[in-house]
Amino acid sequence: MLKALLLDLDGTLVDTPQAIVDITQATLAALGRPPAEVQVIKDGIGLPLPLALSGLVGGDPAAAVEIYRTLWRAQVTPRLAQLVYPGVREGLQEMRDAGLRLAVVTGKAQEGADSTVDGAGLRAFMEVVLGYTSVANPKPAPDLALEAMKRLGLPAAACAVVGDARHDLEMARAAGVRSIAVTWGAQPEAALREATWVAHSFAEVVRIARSAARL
Repeated sequence: MLKALLLDLDGTLVDTPQAIVDITQATLAALGRPPAEVQVIKDGIGLPLPLALSGLVGGDPAAAVEIYRTLWRAQVTPRLAQLVYPGVREGLQEMRDAGLRLAVVTGKAQEGADSTVDGAGLRAFMEVVLGYTSVANPKPAPDLALEAMKRLGLPAAACAVVGDARHDLEMARAAGVRSIAVTWGAQPEAALREATWVAHSFAEVVRIARSAARL
């Protein structure tokens, strides 16, 4: 019986994929580099920022990371509350009211995970918020899911990962948990076929979760 959801953040709860593309392109421009292909950038969403940027700048990503984070704090952080996907707050509240427990497992660093959850106004719904710097290995390794389950005190059979990217689904598989792929985020539905379930709206995530929990 499902008792908890382990939720991705960017592209799942918060509509940030286009902002990530825009900030990445601005970072490349600041470094005098040509624009990257949009889907290449989107495919890196969910990976640690230094790793995602290193593939685009072709070397040490330290300067790119600093530029990116400065631009993000100035241009995106102030509007996070407006970027929460439709139905997310209502859906999270419904699941909490029904007794489901909720955690965030994101490819952001812990500081970014906390600031995004707080800026988006989602902290009250979450028992656990985890970024990749709080575990040994980022997605698609199982570490984030395993640590969230440890903190919730729940076994794999009681949990499901919700995410918009292959990294999320691979993490779920490696951790031995079920998964709900959402189709409104960074990757196309065709890339998400290994999910246990597929949802086309957050209301559908809620229906799947409540059915699996028999609530």
